[in-house]
Amino acid sequence: MKEPAFWRTDGGRGSGTLARALLAPLGWIYAWTVARRLRTTKPQRITPKVICIGNLTVGGTGKTPITQSLMQRLSDMGHVPASLSRGYGGSEPGPLRVRPDEHSAQTVGDEPLLLARSGAAWIARDRAAGGQAIETAGGADIVLMDDGHQNPDLAKDCSILVVDGVTGWGPGTIFPAGPLREPVRSGLARADAVIVMMPGPDSEPDWTGLGLADLQVPVFHAWLEPEGPPPPGKLVAFAGIGRPQKFFDALVAAGGKLSEVAVYGDHHAFTAADLRHLDALATAHDAQLITTEKDWVRLPAEARDRIAAWPVRAAFTNPGALDGLLRDVMDATPEAR
Repeated sequence: MKEPAFWRTDGGRGSGTLARALLAPLGWIYAWTVARRLRTTKPQRITPKVICIGNLTVGGTGKTPITQSLMQRLSDMGHVPASLSRGYGGSEPGPLRVRPDEHSAQTVGDEPLLLARSGAAWIARDRAAGGQAIETAGGADIVLMDDGHQNPDLAKDCSILVVDGVTGWGPGTIFPAGPLREPVRSGLARADAVIVMMPGPDSEPDWTGLGLADLQVPVFHAWLEPEGPPPPGKLVAFAGIGRPQKFFDALVAAGGKLSEVAVYGDHHAFTAADLRHLDALATAHDAQLITTEKDWVRLPAEARDRIAAWPVRAAFTNPGALDGLLRDVMDATPEAR
């Protein structure tokens, strides 16, 4: 879905305020449902440690690149991580280990396919069943749950919240009146660490405005940086992610020559008509098509040869402190769990 404008702005006519007010009762019901589930569910404990990388808002904040980074860091420490995702957008309910040579975004979702490049990746709509499947398969000593801060089914050893430092918590209203999945205060109260995603290393987060200035858990400043420069020449960029403008801005900042952009809803399934439209734009501008890795894995196989993917990775101002947090989680004794 595309994010409604009233989640971010009133459009100069006060329409956003009215829309949020009308939808607020539904938001209260949504928040009550989340809180009740958190309060009444008994989490299932598994032998491998579990770190959840979640957020408080609907839409992309950078959780998947963060999860990829944590998988690499844990591997470098000698651990064997496995990721666990819901498999949003895929038809398979799981539990299922993702194999890129056998599965597609249509069957397992786009994010699990990306995570499978960093190590063992699993999907399961039932997170507890997914955790148990990973434990039964053996090998992994830690599970990184991509999303799931509001899902209590699987017991967590550490919950890391990822927040977009530019858009923050939106207008502070609960879905569908706003992007929040639950009240900020209750969500932060269950967090063991917070990662604030910013446009780059020189952009300082608004710690106070985000409610993080006095938070008594580690708070990290991170950003996404490209693994290489954009292709030379004119580009037509397209994206179906939580905030496509972040991708377009990053391309320009890295020297990309954007002639045109096309925006799609998050997790958009690209059709033949979409590809014809994109090809027409590229022809009209004599340009190369380019998209995110997450979008690229959702493209039909026959379209990937002519469309470039621009991979990014997460970087941190204080990576040593992040590694220290990971070591503390892995070194915790069973009694401490």
